[in-house]
Amino acid sequence: MKKLSMLATCVAGALLSVNAMADVQEIKLGFAAPMTGGQAQYGKDMQNGVVLAVEEMNASKPKIDGKDVRFVLLSEDDQADPKTGSVVAQKLVDAGIRGMVGHFNSGTSIPASAVYQRAGIGEVAMATAPEYTKQGFKTTFRMMTSDTQQGSVVGTYVVKKLGAKAIAVVDDRTAYGQGLADEFEKAVRAAGGTVIRREYTNDKAVDFKAVLTNLKRVSPDVVFYGGAETQSAPLVKQMRELGMRAQLVSGEMSKTDSFISLAGKASDGVICSLAGLPLQEMPGGKDYAARYERRFGTSVQTYSPYAYDGANVLMRAMLKANSSDPAKYLPLLAATSGPGVTTRNWSYDAHGDLKDGGITVYKVVAGKWQPLESLSNSK
Repeated sequence: MKKLSMLATCVAGALLSVNAMADVQEIKLGFAAPMTGGQAQYGKDMQNGVVLAVEEMNASKPKIDGKDVRFVLLSEDDQADPKTGSVVAQKLVDAGIRGMVGHFNSGTSIPASAVYQRAGIGEVAMATAPEYTKQGFKTTFRMMTSDTQQGSVVGTYVVKKLGAKAIAVVDDRTAYGQGLADEFEKAVRAAGGTVIRREYTNDKAVDFKAVLTNLKRVSPDVVFYGGAETQSAPLVKQMRELGMRAQLVSGEMSKTDSFISLAGKASDGVICSLAGLPLQEMPGGKDYAARYERRFGTSVQTYSPYAYDGANVLMRAMLKANSSDPAKYLPLLAATSGPGVTTRNWSYDAHGDLKDGGITVYKVVAGKWQPLESLSNSK
């Protein structure tokens, strides 16, 4: 009888547990980024930030309409490919996501954003190309400052602070690389600098000798590269092999530890810009770094704090709207205002661009990235 009683108690407990789980409403969030290939390190870094945000939100026992809810993350590999990005976007929509965190690349985010827009689903992306939020969609929001903001700040910095007179520009023809380079060039000209040559490559190239031979003939003070570390690292190595002393300047996709490893000694002196403040200067940076390292057993990289903030503003908009229905939470997402890990005031303009993010300029000194100066891009 005692054994039967204990068995009955166990069964009852299990049923209660099942019933309790059944009472929790699951809200599916989508995530997509390059998880394989040459840019997989960016995607994993971004994913970690989203995972941490979702786990912490679920641990807080969130409720919507008085009922317990649990956020569930559905992740896809978009391979940094525009066509694949659109395919996985539709797959996530068909799976019933209520909000989207990602994509990473501008080239995948822009075509995928049309899929989410047709479904009426809010998307908070890492994309920095101006075109992402110029489409007029009410569903597109950023995690980082746009290339318009970053390019204009860095272009002015190169002319005014570095004193560069003759500047060459190279980009990889991706939405990100070309967009950043275009905005940089506009800012250089506006600041009184001269762009003496514009060259192009692609995001799979490894041999830049032809491009660099053309640049060497015109002797630029600065070469600006719009693109990722997989091209900027061999680019600067080949610059030094050709005896070019020009300063290499690039954007945030070159500001990685992998860039230094790939470029070796040629990385010394390279300057890169990155949206926001250095981690140690972010309002919530120190505490975030500690939580991140406890969870993943590794140090914070470049993108995870922005992904963490982006995921949180999406989930908080749903909680504030008391609904995961995009029609109800999108107006509150657009009206977001408050502190995050990366900024004291995470808020959007009418296009979904961040109002206040700032730009930090970094330089490789003795094999390490060192912050030089934080510059304002506030609207």
